[in-house]
Amino acid sequence: MSIEGKAWVFGHNIDTDVIVPGRLLAAPIDEAAQHAFEAIAPDFSKTVKPGDLLVAGRNFGCGSSRENAPQVIKHLGIACVLAESFARIFFRNAIAIGLPVLVVEDISAQVKTGTVLSINLERAEVKLFESAEALKAKPLHPTMLSFLKAGGVDGMLKQIREKNNG
Repeated sequence: MSIEGKAWVFGHNIDTDVIVPGRLLAAPIDEAAQHAFEAIAPDFSKTVKPGDLLVAGRNFGCGSSRENAPQVIKHLGIACVLAESFARIFFRNAIAIGLPVLVVEDISAQVKTGTVLSINLERAEVKLFESAEALKAKPLHPTMLSFLKAGGVDGMLKQIREKNNG
């Protein structure tokens, strides 16, 4: 599974309230997405493009265990989130909805906003086009890769139903 896109780089400890403000917890996804990252990047939701990538430092997705944080990121068309580490609940929620996430050591220091990256999830490899440098990510478990390829838990269940009913 290969992904290519332009990076948006954020720092450490980006919590779920920064990803989507708590006041929008019950808002429709379209409305919540309009406010994604507004506390640190006010124009993000207006300028992000489908296929873009998020790059962050340590502890991305910390804070409240809000499922809408990865949902908003996916709704905006972000193709993958790469960080030095993730809050465990954010990581699990992302895989469950089919949003690729990879742990890459020191990535926030090596990538600038606008850098084009090519990601190979199976090889756990991230290539920086400008320098042709390849970064190694922590490999995803084969089961996680299967969920991502299926589009998340719903996609996996659909495949199982089709296999059993077909």
